[in-house]
Amino acid sequence: GECIVSGSTDGTVRLWDVKTGLQIGQPMRGHTRWVRSVGFSPDGKRIVSGSDDSTIRLWDADTQAEVLPPLKGHKSWVYSVQFSPDGKFIASGSEDETIRIWNSKTGESVGKPLRGHNGRVWSVSFSPNGDYIASGSSDGTTRIWDTETQEQVGEPLKGRSHFTFSVAFSPDGRRIVSGSLDETVRVWDVETREGVFEPLRGHERWVLSVAFSPDGQRIASGSADKTIRLWNAKTLVQIGQSLTGHDDWVNSVAFSPDGKQIVSGSRDKTIRVWDAELLDHIGQPLTGHDDSVLSVTFSPDG
Repeated sequence: GECIVSGSTDGTVRLWDVKTGLQIGQPMRGHTRWVRSVGFSPDGKRIVSGSDDSTIRLWDADTQAEVLPPLKGHKSWVYSVQFSPDGKFIASGSEDETIRIWNSKTGESVGKPLRGHNGRVWSVSFSPNGDYIASGSSDGTTRIWDTETQEQVGEPLKGRSHFTFSVAFSPDGRRIVSGSLDETVRVWDVETREGVFEPLRGHERWVLSVAFSPDGQRIASGSADKTIRLWNAKTLVQIGQSLTGHDDWVNSVAFSPDGKQIVSGSRDKTIRVWDAELLDHIGQPLTGHDDSVLSVTFSPDG
């Protein structure tokens, strides 16, 4: 939780000090198009990034140097990347309608592409035990995959037939949260594959990013309506007022490891840090990117 990594339409990946708001080292350059998604390895030593240049890249968090040659296999833009909980694998979702699993040490593709979606795969997320991957797609479904067999588990999770932009597992792995083009946040039971209660309504435009707090008690959502909202994960009622301050779409939200802070990245080119208890921003916006910030996440140590 001491650092934030961000990816931008300016083609760079950047590392930031949470306390000072200053950039750490040099921008990580190598991608030739937009960087849509970034993530830390569980030990905080590596960074993964996915790009519209159809590649995934791995970086050393200390030196900001590239660790391996680009991971190639997707036939189009890479929208989402994430390390497995043990750090051994990376999952990626793409415009080519597939999910791929990669060996994070060798950079080699593991098994076959996961096929089933009939639209671009906007978001991928490992379950806390690493046994499953959830994926959200423009085909309006959320799907669950067995990491070992690489087969789909059960039927797709279907709500209204709108783009699913973002998916995330709860810390106990029993629920999945999804954010959609229909302006709602939905919570699903992994075992029954049914929606839990009614969709969460409040956002006035697309829900682009969702995240569970580390204790599983809250959900954060970021929207094209320029706000971040907090929800009680049990009652599914909004907590307090919306977090406002961004001047454009909120593309990405993430909790700090202790759950006390939220980071957000926006189309207004800034990153903001928020107090999750007081529901207010902390310090000044982090500036430096020359274009929309598409993905943000905290380092494992906060």
